[in-house]
Amino acid sequence: MLEDYFRQYGLIAIFALVAIIVPSSMLVLSLLFSRIRIRPVKPNPIKSDIYECGMETIGGRWGQFNFRYYMYALLFVIFDVAVVFVYPWAVQLGKLGLFALLQMTAFLIILGFGWIYAWGKKDLEWR
Repeated sequence: MLEDYFRQYGLIAIFALVAIIVPSSMLVLSLLFSRIRIRPVKPNPIKSDIYECGMETIGGRWGQFNFRYYMYALLFVIFDVAVVFVYPWAVQLGKLGLFALLQMTAFLIILGFGWIYAWGKKDLEWR
């Protein structure tokens, strides 16, 4: 049983090692190829230009972006992650008992306060 435990962590260590070695080796090979002039280097202002879906960009590189879109994205992530927590809990509610019910009730109350706060600040309305 202890061997299986170490084998599982060994697999994680192997994956982590591969995840570090592969990108690092690609960067090192690219640097090496540029040093011995195998990789072409042809700078061009068109290559450095901003590209947006095949259309010419309007304005500079640092255009103003409406913050409200971030708010919608954050609210979506918060309520979407809540579903990820609530669904497995609801499936196993019979086995978990009263303590888990109280914990989830507290979680949903906190989530409800967040929803009421966002609603009160009119962050849920499209302006």
